[in-house]
Amino acid sequence: MFSLTTPPPIAPRRPSTHTAHGDTRPDDWQWLANRDDPAVSEYLEAENRYTEAVMAPTLELQDQLFQQIRARVAETDVSAPVWHRGWWYWSRTLAGKQYPVHCRRADPNRGLSAAQVLVAARAALPGAGVAGDGTPPPEEAGHDPAVQAHPGEVVLDENVLAGDGAYFALGVFDIRPDGEVLAYAVDHDGSERYKLRFKDLGSGHDLPDVVDDVYYGSAWSTGCRSFYYVRPDKAMRPWQVWRHTLGTPSAHDQLVYQEDDERFFVSVGLTRSKRYVLVESHSKMSSEVRYMDAEKDRAHPHLLLARREAVEYDVDHIRRPGQGDAWAVRTNCGPVGEKLDNFAVYELALGENDPSALRPLVPYRPEVKVSAVDAFARHLLVLERAGGLEQLRVVALDGGEEHVVAQPEPAYSLGAEANPEWESDLVRFSYSSLTSPPSSIEYDMARRRRSVIKQATVGGGYDPSTYRSERLWATAPDGARVPVSLVCRRDQVPDGSAPCLLYGYGSYELPTEPAFSFTRLNLLERGVVFAIAHVRGGGEMGRHWYEEGRLLNKRNTFTDFIACAEKLVADGWASPRRLAIRGGSAGGLLMGAVANMRPDLFQAVVAEVPFVDVVTTMSDETLPLTVTEWEEWGNPRDQAEAYAYMKSYSPFDNVHDAHYPAMYVTAGLNDPRVGYWEPAKWVAKLRATKADHNPLLLRTEMGAGHQGPSGRYDAWRDEARVQAFVLAALGAG
Repeated sequence: MFSLTTPPPIAPRRPSTHTAHGDTRPDDWQWLANRDDPAVSEYLEAENRYTEAVMAPTLELQDQLFQQIRARVAETDVSAPVWHRGWWYWSRTLAGKQYPVHCRRADPNRGLSAAQVLVAARAALPGAGVAGDGTPPPEEAGHDPAVQAHPGEVVLDENVLAGDGAYFALGVFDIRPDGEVLAYAVDHDGSERYKLRFKDLGSGHDLPDVVDDVYYGSAWSTGCRSFYYVRPDKAMRPWQVWRHTLGTPSAHDQLVYQEDDERFFVSVGLTRSKRYVLVESHSKMSSEVRYMDAEKDRAHPHLLLARREAVEYDVDHIRRPGQGDAWAVRTNCGPVGEKLDNFAVYELALGENDPSALRPLVPYRPEVKVSAVDAFARHLLVLERAGGLEQLRVVALDGGEEHVVAQPEPAYSLGAEANPEWESDLVRFSYSSLTSPPSSIEYDMARRRRSVIKQATVGGGYDPSTYRSERLWATAPDGARVPVSLVCRRDQVPDGSAPCLLYGYGSYELPTEPAFSFTRLNLLERGVVFAIAHVRGGGEMGRHWYEEGRLLNKRNTFTDFIACAEKLVADGWASPRRLAIRGGSAGGLLMGAVANMRPDLFQAVVAEVPFVDVVTTMSDETLPLTVTEWEEWGNPRDQAEAYAYMKSYSPFDNVHDAHYPAMYVTAGLNDPRVGYWEPAKWVAKLRATKADHNPLLLRTEMGAGHQGPSGRYDAWRDEARVQAFVLAALGAG
């Protein structure tokens, strides 16, 4: 279903070499890293035209897939409303619009429930009541005046800010504690360097204050004049926290903290209690926190616990009944220096800065990873991971019995939602599974009651009972048991005949959750089996799972993935001729590595913004994020062992004369995380080296960055294009 009559573009060789530790690596396509060379953009545009030509026979399929995504998603809808300081906040999406509109409604005495506000906001949507818009029928709304149509007031319309531009991203979105001013930051090219502005929510107009070149993270002082923000350095490392005073030029902003250690990122945020502004410095394996009194407009940071090598911690403010202010501290190091790989939670009195003063709040359990802690006035909500699945543990700060929040399915995915109220016993989280659409859940931590505020509407006649999910276990070469999550049609027979797509990531201790996907239904209803390989390097099975897939253990990530693919084949869920694989960024590195190691095992590969020129990038500290990444990958510039090990798996360096699968590769010209030249160089070398005539496609977003297209319709079209490639390559279109 591909057109291979058009000859592919050929990137000319310009001989170049890299030498380190007595070893020389040839690199005839390093010239592609020079974006000022006109030949670079000419080559990228030629690759884009070639991709369009090869994919031309799939255009009808692409449009069909796109329309099916649209039919499943409620294009006009409202998010679950969240109450904070006298206002209900939500966002709405409108059919035909790329971006959300942020809204609010005054309710100073909290006389309405979230369900009532949701009904009222939905009833005010254009076309409310039309099938598929998610609006409850009239009998559910009843005649309560509270649930009559109420559109709310617009806080920010992202569509207006985006205009006709090809790319738009909203970074900072932070409403001042008094509800009168919004701080927001925008990016129009995907570079992730944002412009910060302030909007008067009374008049609806922007204030004169403008701050250039800001990053993610922000905090208001409760005095309401000071605003804290983060700036990145030339290498895109967030390294400074600044304070802006409303009504003054940004040139007068004050530097609050600067992180000079190039391994560390800095961030800023306000505690849920609104009492403290936290400035956090963190590398991949160490961290340090400073705090400031949020009630003072010109506060100075105080060190909490001094950084120590390989010691991680984060904090939230608590106030136990009858006691003073304190910190809830999640850390991997105990009071006397004991190593706690999966973290424990301690209490530390305000003003203390010695680890020996830590007192247990949630004892250490080696088999349970503590992932995060959220503090409320009367409870701690602890996000844990046990047996590869997330769970929520509620700890009463008055010494009452703790409990784990029960979930309705054996395999699922949880997600954090906005919980801005410190005094509340209600906590909001999202829930989904491979077959259950996302729900917004409100849980009463005191009464142990669970209620569904909103469940996403799935159009197109979706019936979850027609699908089933399973958990398989593959055996890695070293004996490790690797979990595989799988979903398919209930009538699927594991006889090796079905097309299959296997997804993987496996880096930065980031788990890949068994969550629902609207877009994935396109594949499932066409008989494609979808599976997730929960390989080492991710965080699915605790800290050891991560440690066994980083630095000099990184090859475990790749052999785990291959073992998962072989398990699917052995159990009849796939066959090499009908197996596609997909991953992005560090997951793209995974795709490149396994394609080199076992090209015979896969029919097709999708590698999105893949990190494939590992040795070259990790040897150049002038590139964005390189120094901070050494704790994840190793330092090949200074360490011969790291260099040799990294070279042994680097996808670019290990391209060889072999029959490779069909390959679809993406890049972003403005990508600050994975330079566009990495996938471009990789494709150029593959084209010059491989022994087959299978499709090899490179598509570069010429006006976007790491995340690809920003608008939802553009993102859906992009996803439809990828799905069309997979279906065509597997003969399932």
